[in-house]
Amino acid sequence: QRQLVESGGGSVQAGGSLKLSCSGSRNIFSVYRMGWFRRAPGKEREGVAAIDANGSTMYADGVIDRFTISKDNAKNTLYLEMGSLKPEDTAMYYCAADPRYIDYANLLSADYIYWGQGTQVTVSS
Repeated sequence: QRQLVESGGGSVQAGGSLKLSCSGSRNIFSVYRMGWFRRAPGKEREGVAAIDANGSTMYADGVIDRFTISKDNAKNTLYLEMGSLKPEDTAMYYCAADPRYIDYANLLSADYIYWGQGTQVTVSS
Protein backbone atom coordinates (compact mmCIF):
# COMPACT_ATOMS: atom_id res chain seq x y z
CA GLN A 1 0.00 0.00 0.00
CA ARG A 2 3.04 2.27 0.20
CA GLN A 3 4.06 1.54 -3.38
CA LEU A 4 4.93 4.41 -5.72
CA VAL A 5 5.15 3.68 -9.44
CA GLU A 6 6.37 6.18 -12.04
CA SER A 7 5.43 6.11 -15.69
CA GLY A 8 5.53 8.34 -18.76
CA GLY A 9 9.25 8.51 -19.43
CA GLY A 10 10.67 8.21 -22.90
CA SER A 11 12.84 9.78 -25.57
CA VAL A 12 12.02 13.18 -27.06
CA GLN A 13 13.75 15.85 -29.08
CA ALA A 14 14.86 19.13 -27.55
CA GLY A 15 11.95 21.51 -27.29
CA GLY A 16 9.44 18.72 -26.86
CA SER A 17 7.14 17.89 -23.99
CA LEU A 18 6.55 14.94 -21.73
CA LYS A 19 4.22 14.20 -18.83
CA LEU A 20 5.27 11.92 -16.00
CA SER A 21 2.89 10.21 -13.60
CA CYS A 22 3.37 8.65 -10.19
CA SER A 23 0.64 6.43 -8.83
CA GLY A 24 0.06 5.01 -5.38
CA SER A 25 -2.15 2.14 -4.36
CA ARG A 26 -3.44 4.10 -1.38
CA ASN A 27 -4.38 7.75 -1.28
CA ILE A 28 -1.42 9.45 0.41
CA PHE A 29 -1.33 12.46 -1.86
CA SER A 30 -3.62 14.60 0.28
CA VAL A 31 -1.64 14.10 3.49
CA TYR A 32 2.00 13.60 2.44
CA ARG A 33 4.52 15.93 0.89
CA MET A 34 5.37 14.71 -2.61
CA GLY A 35 8.31 15.44 -4.85
CA TRP A 36 10.04 14.73 -8.13
CA PHE A 37 13.79 14.16 -8.21
CA ARG A 38 16.23 13.27 -10.94
CA ARG A 39 19.70 11.83 -11.31
CA ALA A 40 21.80 12.19 -14.43
CA PRO A 41 24.99 10.26 -15.20
CA GLY A 42 27.95 11.84 -13.44
CA LYS A 43 25.75 14.08 -11.31
CA GLU A 44 24.23 13.91 -7.86
CA ARG A 45 20.52 13.47 -7.35
CA GLU A 46 18.71 16.78 -7.39
CA GLY A 47 15.25 17.97 -6.53
CA VAL A 48 13.08 19.10 -9.41
CA ALA A 49 9.71 20.01 -7.94
CA ALA A 50 7.72 19.42 -4.78
CA ILE A 51 4.17 19.88 -3.56
CA ASP A 52 3.08 19.79 0.07
CA ALA A 53 -0.11 18.46 1.58
CA ASN A 54 -1.78 21.85 1.18
CA GLY A 55 -0.88 22.23 -2.49
CA SER A 56 2.00 24.68 -2.15
CA THR A 57 4.77 24.06 -4.67
CA MET A 58 8.48 24.62 -5.07
CA TYR A 59 10.63 24.33 -8.19
CA ALA A 60 14.32 24.07 -8.82
CA ASP A 61 16.10 26.83 -10.66
CA GLY A 62 16.19 25.95 -14.32
CA VAL A 63 12.76 24.33 -14.49
CA ILE A 64 10.55 27.22 -13.37
CA ASP A 65 8.13 28.13 -16.17
CA ARG A 66 8.98 24.90 -17.97
CA PHE A 67 7.82 22.19 -15.52
CA THR A 68 4.60 21.98 -13.51
CA ILE A 69 3.94 19.65 -10.60
CA SER A 70 0.37 18.76 -9.73
CA LYS A 71 -1.64 16.02 -8.12
CA ASP A 72 -5.06 14.45 -8.30
CA ASN A 73 -5.95 13.12 -4.88
CA ALA A 74 -9.03 11.29 -6.15
CA LYS A 75 -6.91 9.39 -8.68
CA ASN A 76 -4.01 8.82 -6.26
CA THR A 77 -1.67 10.27 -8.85
CA LEU A 78 1.15 12.83 -8.93
CA TYR A 79 2.14 14.50 -12.21
CA LEU A 80 5.09 16.35 -13.65
CA GLU A 81 4.41 18.21 -16.87
CA MET A 82 7.66 18.93 -18.67
CA GLY A 83 7.87 21.40 -21.53
CA SER A 84 10.63 23.02 -23.57
CA LEU A 85 12.83 20.07 -22.74
CA LYS A 86 16.58 20.44 -23.00
CA PRO A 87 19.34 17.82 -23.28
CA GLU A 88 20.41 18.66 -19.73
CA ASP A 89 17.01 17.40 -18.53
CA THR A 90 18.08 13.87 -19.45
CA ALA A 91 17.99 11.80 -16.26
CA MET A 92 16.24 9.09 -14.33
CA TYR A 93 13.23 10.70 -12.68
CA TYR A 94 11.86 9.52 -9.34
CA CYS A 95 8.80 10.40 -7.32
CA ALA A 96 9.03 10.40 -3.56
CA ALA A 97 6.85 10.90 -0.50
CA ASP A 98 7.49 12.31 2.95
CA PRO A 99 4.98 11.68 5.75
CA ARG A 100 6.73 13.91 8.29
CA TYR A 101 7.34 17.48 7.10
CA ILE A 102 4.09 17.75 5.23
CA ASP A 103 3.29 21.46 5.63
CA TYR A 104 5.92 22.88 3.32
CA ALA A 105 7.55 21.87 0.07
CA ASN A 106 11.27 21.44 -0.25
CA LEU A 107 13.75 19.75 -2.56
CA LEU A 108 15.92 17.95 -0.02
CA SER A 109 16.00 14.30 -1.01
CA ALA A 110 17.15 13.21 2.44
CA ASP A 111 13.79 14.27 3.87
CA TYR A 112 11.80 11.89 1.68
CA ILE A 113 11.19 8.35 2.85
CA TYR A 114 9.24 6.52 0.14
CA TRP A 115 10.56 6.26 -3.41
CA GLY A 116 9.45 4.86 -6.71
CA GLN A 117 11.60 2.82 -9.06
CA GLY A 118 12.22 5.67 -11.51
CA THR A 119 11.42 6.38 -15.14
CA GLN A 120 14.01 7.37 -17.74
CA VAL A 121 13.75 10.65 -19.64
CA THR A 122 16.09 11.19 -22.58
CA VAL A 123 16.19 14.45 -24.51
CA SER A 124 18.18 14.54 -27.74
CA SER A 125 19.67 17.66 -29.25
